Amino acid sequence: MSVTSCTTVRTNRATRRPGESLGIHARDARAIAPSRSTALRLGAALTLVAVIATSAPRIARADDDWLGPDKALHFSVSVALASGGYAASALLWEPRWARAAAGATFSLTLGAAKELADLAGLGDPSWRDFAWDVLGTAVGVALALGVELFVEAVSGDDAAPAR
Repeated sequence: MSVTSCTTVRTNRATRRPGESLGIHARDARAIAPSRSTALRLGAALTLVAVIATSAPRIARADDDWLGPDKALHFSVSVALASGGYAASALLWEPRWARAAAGATFSLTLGAAKELADLAGLGDPSWRDFAWDVLGTAVGVALALGVELFVEAVSGDDAAPAR
């Protein structure tokens, strides 16, 4: 018995042969992107999990200064993660709010994961570290949004849809 049913694949109302491109473009990916409420719920759920998981009682370290050298590292890495997440999500989502939510969620999730790892014994967990992660995330998203708006203004892209 020979198998010949695998010669064509049915994809999005179109029949393609093996080796042919699926023809999925960025605008098609945006059509299947999660809605605003889904993105906001995901972000809220991840933030809630991070807060609950890191709220274990512990004694604050006396040497955990608000302006310590590790705080600058938390801030700068969060700026880079948030702005990079914003830029990368431009491949999937058109609305600016969705890109901002993706960048913030990406950065805060990694910051919370780092503090959870510290809480598990791999370091010294600190609410002050996470506060600098949150501040860096806000600055990173604002920076990415500002760069995008500046580039649009300089390029004179008046045909761009309002987002």
